[in-house]
Amino acid sequence: MLEAMQEALMGGRKAEVEILLDRALAEGLPTRRILNEGLIAGMEKLGVLFKNNEVFIPEVLVAARAMNAALVKLEPLLIKEGIEPKGCVVIGTVKGDLHDIGKNLVAMMLKGAGFKIVDLGADVAPEKFVEAAKAHQANVVALSALLTTTMVQMKTVISALQTAGLNVPVIVGGAPLTEDYAGQIGARGYAPDAASAVDVVRQLMT
Repeated sequence: MLEAMQEALMGGRKAEVEILLDRALAEGLPTRRILNEGLIAGMEKLGVLFKNNEVFIPEVLVAARAMNAALVKLEPLLIKEGIEPKGCVVIGTVKGDLHDIGKNLVAMMLKGAGFKIVDLGADVAPEKFVEAAKAHQANVVALSALLTTTMVQMKTVISALQTAGLNVPVIVGGAPLTEDYAGQIGARGYAPDAASAVDVVRQLMT
């Protein structure tokens, strides 16, 4: 059943994922197992296909929506059982930049990998990142920018976090960015795509 759930998820078949989830719960499968071996495993397989250019952004978005619908049902049970997320990631697009498709995709993939996501949206001021990182005790802060004119804001956010005494690792991504630039501004991670972002966050958490 969990393999069927993975397949339905990878195909973005939301209704089928929800039916299989209800059936798994009715049969008494542990919620942790449904999460890890059904939903997260399906998103991980999709992430590999995405990295290999075997599926593309529209397919990932549809799968992520199916994942989110399943998580809405599963989250109250996970909380009730005291199952903690793998960590907290504060994510947002930097000040002056209104692009959010890439950021949304990263947020969905991270949520699908079992992380708690605090999504601040687009055009986010540095102090908002600091406030959210403090309030939610973030393990990682993820910054997105799609314009060469706004990517400079990433350095401002990193400086603001350091000034506030927060030693939280920062991961950056977006079309104009490079690994070299990430290193220059003091980011601890760089992700060229959403699937890579999950890997980088996992590495930063260990």
